[in-house]
Amino acid sequence: MRKSRRDRQIAAFLLLGTGAAVLLALNICIGSVSIPLPELIRILTGQGGNETAERILWEIRLPRAFAVIILGGALSLAGYLLQTFFHNPIAGPFVLGISSGAKMAVALVMVFLLGRSVRMSSGDMILAAFAGAMLSMGFVLLLSRRVQGMSMLVVGGVMIGYICSAVTELVVVFADDADIVNLHNWSQGSFSGMTWDHVRVMAAAVSVTFLAVFLLSKPLSAYQLGEAYAQNLGVNIRLLRICLVILSSLLSACIVAFAGPISFVGIAVPHLVKKLLGTAVPFSMIPACFLGGSVFCLVCDLLARTMLAPTELSISTVTAVFGAPVVLWIMAGRKADAKHFS
Repeated sequence: MRKSRRDRQIAAFLLLGTGAAVLLALNICIGSVSIPLPELIRILTGQGGNETAERILWEIRLPRAFAVIILGGALSLAGYLLQTFFHNPIAGPFVLGISSGAKMAVALVMVFLLGRSVRMSSGDMILAAFAGAMLSMGFVLLLSRRVQGMSMLVVGGVMIGYICSAVTELVVVFADDADIVNLHNWSQGSFSGMTWDHVRVMAAAVSVTFLAVFLLSKPLSAYQLGEAYAQNLGVNIRLLRICLVILSSLLSACIVAFAGPISFVGIAVPHLVKKLLGTAVPFSMIPACFLGGSVFCLVCDLLARTMLAPTELSISTVTAVFGAPVVLWIMAGRKADAKHFS
């Protein structure tokens, strides 16, 4: 039994890794200007190639593809942490209003600085988004102490998200025309406009956060079995919960700062990965969730760029099409389980 489970997990990681590599190649090659695979290999190995294709590859497609991998994985991991924290299968940065809070803070800072001809750096955007994410998370935590059912907590998170979105819309109304264009494109969710500077900053922030989350694998395993069980094993529940709040907020902040709010990935992907692995053990789930989020977002970004080319869809439009049915499936499955055991 144990060998069979291990073989299944190895096969799942091979599938996710292969899928990420194939989709990375497709995202680089496919677009308004097609780059054939032989030419792609020549450019990457420094053997020369078409100058236009080379510029498109190095300046547009590669930074964007790596950003999708990093931020898609971060979004899925943030969803997994929030689902573990609240013991709620449909908790996620978008549903609980955390992404909306981060979006509101970035919009406020962006308009304030742009109105004074001050340009925001990548670090400024992450800090602003982190502050907004922590603010929304604080309201969600206060709400969790007042309401009994987890369904009411989700409803409360959605309301917080609406309030933050309303504030963001007010900011847009009073912004200059040039600022409105930037804010509108960013607030819809998109991986366009990524640069190597962005990739370096997000890679550093997400790598450190991923390592911290992975080091929490053992305490998380105990926490999943109940707080009393974890305390009996010597886990500091209060410290663990604080770490989960900070780490999930930091991951959400990185995503919103660079790509805007993206829906359903944080909810859907952890469940799909759990089904694929056949286990919920954090030691396997954490890296698998990251890979799964990368694969999911690579697929969605490719479709967003190519479905109605030359028009590009917002990434949230595509992720909602694939992610929403998964959420409905989760809710229907839980209702069926409840009837079965009643």
